[in-house]
Amino acid sequence: MSDGVAGTPSQINWKWLVFLFSGIILFVVVYYSPTWPDAIDPMGKHFELSREGKGALAVFLLAGTWWVFEVVPIGVTSLAIGVLQALFLIRPAKVAFKDFMDPSVMFIFASIVIGLVFTKTGLTRRLAYKMLAIVGEKTSMIYLGCFVVTAALTHIMAHTAVAATIYPLLLAIYSLYGEGDKPTKFGKGLFIGMAYVAGAGSIVTLLGAARGAVALGFYTDIVGETISFFELTYYMFPVGWLMTFLLWGFFMIFFKPEKATIPGLREKAKRLYSELGPLTRKEIVATAIVMACIVTMSLRSFIPALQPLDKTGIILISTILFFITGILDIDDLESVPWNIILLFAGAMSIGFCLWETGAAKWLAVNWLTMFQKANWFVFTMSIAFFVMMMTNFIMNVAAIAISLPVAFVIAPYLGVAAEVILFAALVTAGMPFLLLVGAAPNAIAYDSKQFTTGEFFLYGIPASIMLMVVVGFAVYVLWPLMGMSVTLPV
Repeated sequence: MSDGVAGTPSQINWKWLVFLFSGIILFVVVYYSPTWPDAIDPMGKHFELSREGKGALAVFLLAGTWWVFEVVPIGVTSLAIGVLQALFLIRPAKVAFKDFMDPSVMFIFASIVIGLVFTKTGLTRRLAYKMLAIVGEKTSMIYLGCFVVTAALTHIMAHTAVAATIYPLLLAIYSLYGEGDKPTKFGKGLFIGMAYVAGAGSIVTLLGAARGAVALGFYTDIVGETISFFELTYYMFPVGWLMTFLLWGFFMIFFKPEKATIPGLREKAKRLYSELGPLTRKEIVATAIVMACIVTMSLRSFIPALQPLDKTGIILISTILFFITGILDIDDLESVPWNIILLFAGAMSIGFCLWETGAAKWLAVNWLTMFQKANWFVFTMSIAFFVMMMTNFIMNVAAIAISLPVAFVIAPYLGVAAEVILFAALVTAGMPFLLLVGAAPNAIAYDSKQFTTGEFFLYGIPASIMLMVVVGFAVYVLWPLMGMSVTLPV
């Protein structure tokens, strides 16, 4: 879409121009508009939207428009986020661009490098052939097998690392589909599905993503109670796996593979696996390095002595060791999808911008106070919906941080238990189905070139509706049956 202005006037891509200027116009209108009214919480506290906060919303709208319609490469839109903050004095350039090297961005970089190593050493093909030999020739079962493996792995390691590890495995599987690299329904379902179920699986334990630990911290500080690792898993396990299997059905409907079976696939997979021979030294070394990193990061939640160690520092050790051991060399850096890295760098920058300028808090207070006299169920669902929408644009940790404190203050007045708000928000924070910037697995899947950002957004709408229905079922039926208090005693 971004190359549509080249050539003679008759070749001008008018749709591209409309989306390009839509983002610019939104930015100009919001940035130069008169002062907006304060947001007022139920306690009467005022939250002013400063000029910088209004500027953050303006950048937010431009970036969202350009990302969805892919006006320019998604990484270039991210660069525009930093440039606009600096030129329009929304945040100092030193601050805006420092976020581009945030530890979360470096974590994504290291996760992607692990995926590259799996591909280069042959571990990816070895795993793919073994999996296909088990699940067989039906494409529906290949979908299910890939989704189950992805979701299960996110219980013990960060969903970003899981996506980066599974992604090359899916490429190897898709290469046997017989359609080359061209986009197909099976290809779209395989890669978008991986991104979606990585989110669904990551809500089950505290190991899948940082958002859970942050949310529990707010809950303890504000409510004064604690929720254990296993209590969180008890309530999240059925929801995460229900979403995983529903997503399988979703992709069988919206992306039903062109071929019901791939004849001879099982035998071919077995033959290709046997041709790989025994594990090589590089495969063994790579596996040992990755497993050591995963185990260390997982144990941080249980061993106090390891908690000060930063997970980004731990996973980056793997990148360094890959080069020290000769598994990777300088040429391999050219294989890193820098467009994806830049995408998340920009997402971090706009997320911190909305947070630090107070724009995110202003949005949260305005949204939640609209429901301060609503039924308990409506109020809980409104928080889940707000978190779901915000986590598509900014870090899910930030979405949790701006909404839960406000929600916990309002909840007692409506007779809502803080616990149900916490869990409902955590479910939707883990599954941003609309935008690539919502989660790293989304962006990693996009590198397959099987789908456009517009397609991802379009199919994310019914998937998000399905997610809200599941949350509603959990809040109203499932969690009360499991023993959770959803309302306060009268």
